[in-house]
Amino acid sequence: MHPVVNHLIQLQELQLIRDEQRVTAKGKSLTELDASIKTMTANLPSETRVLYTKLQKRDHISVTTVRDSMCTGCGLQLAISFVQQVRMEKEILTCPNCSRVLYNPERIIRRMEKGPRRVATRKPGLSRFSSHSLMIPRLAAKTKEDAILELATSMADVGFVDNAENMTTEALARETVHSTAVNHGMAFPHVRGIDGGGLSLALGLSPKGINFDDDGQLSKIIFLISIPTAASAFYLKLLAGLMETFRQAEARKVLMAEKDPEKLWKTLIKLTRTTIK
Repeated sequence: MHPVVNHLIQLQELQLIRDEQRVTAKGKSLTELDASIKTMTANLPSETRVLYTKLQKRDHISVTTVRDSMCTGCGLQLAISFVQQVRMEKEILTCPNCSRVLYNPERIIRRMEKGPRRVATRKPGLSRFSSHSLMIPRLAAKTKEDAILELATSMADVGFVDNAENMTTEALARETVHSTAVNHGMAFPHVRGIDGGGLSLALGLSPKGINFDDDGQLSKIIFLISIPTAASAFYLKLLAGLMETFRQAEARKVLMAEKDPEKLWKTLIKLTRTTIK
């Protein structure tokens, strides 16, 4: 991979993590993230730095993949010769339409090919992104690695994603950059940039809690989320809605009390009906 493109991908990930931290109110991490973002931006070649800064003012997804000869950022169909240039990775190339920097995903990350087979855009709230089959009232897992795999397996078992092991690997790689554990005993492990699928959410509960961070706080409510490139902005709204709902101790208590997947699903829908549209 072109070293500057690799640098841009890492920089973009830090910016997206910063966006998540603002939503989850973990302000203590913002200063450190800001410093890292500033340093990495300064280390870009001057021409690329100008482009990246311009793109970031418009959209924090400024680096995206080429898939099926299309820019996954805007959907523009690209010429075959141009796609070949992107695959050769000898220079920095941008989409002729949206100006995002393009790269070939096969050299970086294994993608899940299938999306949810239950897409129904007319459904309200979380019904668009999940189902009772993705609810695990009592996780068997004791570690974050096993918890993510258990939730990813539930997604794969019903066709929401193709490969649970791939999803687990990518979610754990994201955890090494910055923990997705937040206040109130929640964690939001996720995989961003899924191609060929829709936004999907699985929920697992652990009454004893699972260590997702080194701060000693255990996570009892764990959401695993797959995020397509096109849904990155909406993901922050989804995250904000879940945070708003489960900041309330009573809402967490009601959720944790459920021991049946169907009832857990109905309770989750009921609790979030005003916070997730």
